[in-house]
Amino acid sequence: MLYSRRNFLKQTAAAGSLLTLPGVGMFQALAEEKRTTVRIGMIAVGLRGQDHMLELLKRTDVEIVAMADPDPKMMAMAQALIKKYNKKAAVEYGKGPYDYRNLLKRTDVDAVYVCSPWEWHLQHGVDAMEAGKITAMEVCGAIKLQDCWDFVNTYEKTKTPFMMLENVCYRRDIMAVLNMVRQGRFGEVLHLQGGYEHDLRGVLFTNGQTDEPGVDFGEKGFSEARWRTQHYVNRNGELYPTHGLGPVANMIDINRGNRLARLSSIASKARGLHDYIVKNPKGGPNHPNAKVVFKQGDIVNTQIQCENGETILLTHDTSLPRPYNLGFRVQGTNGLWQDFHAGEPEAGFIHFEDKSPHHKWEDPKPYLEEYDHPLWKKYSALSTESGHGGMDFFVDNAFIECIKRDVEFPLDVYDLATWYAITPLSEKSIQEKGQLQEIPDFTKGKWKTRKPIFGVHGEY
Repeated sequence: MLYSRRNFLKQTAAAGSLLTLPGVGMFQALAEEKRTTVRIGMIAVGLRGQDHMLELLKRTDVEIVAMADPDPKMMAMAQALIKKYNKKAAVEYGKGPYDYRNLLKRTDVDAVYVCSPWEWHLQHGVDAMEAGKITAMEVCGAIKLQDCWDFVNTYEKTKTPFMMLENVCYRRDIMAVLNMVRQGRFGEVLHLQGGYEHDLRGVLFTNGQTDEPGVDFGEKGFSEARWRTQHYVNRNGELYPTHGLGPVANMIDINRGNRLARLSSIASKARGLHDYIVKNPKGGPNHPNAKVVFKQGDIVNTQIQCENGETILLTHDTSLPRPYNLGFRVQGTNGLWQDFHAGEPEAGFIHFEDKSPHHKWEDPKPYLEEYDHPLWKKYSALSTESGHGGMDFFVDNAFIECIKRDVEFPLDVYDLATWYAITPLSEKSIQEKGQLQEIPDFTKGKWKTRKPIFGVHGEY
């Protein structure tokens, strides 16, 4: 999620009226507020946690009460943010990795944000739900398939509300395409693509404990290089599935009338990270890290079949030189759209059989503007300075507004379990030379009757 530290897109538009999308029932759009303030505890305040804090500190209906993180440097940076916004300092829980449990005992915390390293997600999420704290969780992929069941089983036992913070679902062009899909513009949707195609070498390796690029990782690294890079040493799979899968899953109603059924994954050989270390001026062929063997394939492709017959292709590509692109494609019986950068409305191709010149692509910008989602029409001005080109505003706003109204979250624990499961299943498939893997039904049959929620109106 480091792309939020870069200014990748700013777009504004005039605020629009509240609309309900055609063909989708109203989802509590007019629910009244049942509380005026949400009191937040932060579990992990590294750079991604601080991104969310920036959004929360702008609001008058949120109070950041407490925060837990064993890293004093990150804790100091987080307190500095709070001070910048002239808010009361948060109570700190920094006495080791388990001090967050004392934060969870507080009676003045309504909800928590979990923004910790991947291997801590399950423990933090389960403990938060068992403590009765409404939970917002940052994204990754599961370490083990059982983790996904543990999330679901804990939720069903505690009934503690739980939301996954998948912000790419809120990207402006993605939501306009979602609007087109729901209005039948593409005809019947048959195939979708997405992924995480992002050169992360400057994130996976730093120059010691600074944010400057280098070749250090683990205890010598900074921020995500301290823990994320080790996954590339130990694992080989679709390590970060939700950015590519989440947006297209919403378009075909996964877990709400449809489900992911099975997958198969293959991986290329691993060369990119070793090459980066050897060629880096701070590294070289004699650097100790040049001897590290990375297991993670440079390109991982995962094919998914859905219960209703659609197919999805995910691509994980983070170890080689490349411009940023999540590689979205939506294809149906009447046409297709695909993007090639970071969400700029003109950065893509579109074609509709009933309108476009024969066998020719069109500029998607006019269509994306025509079908601009009501949420973006309403809130684009407020999201201008927010991370990820405005997406962070929308995901955090949804979390807070749903709490205030006591309504269902648009992305819930079943979505998290389903999307997280792609990682361990892809690892198993690669180990078995592309063998097909069945994807569990974490809803236990409820997908057949659950109704779409994400993006069905323009209020929050």
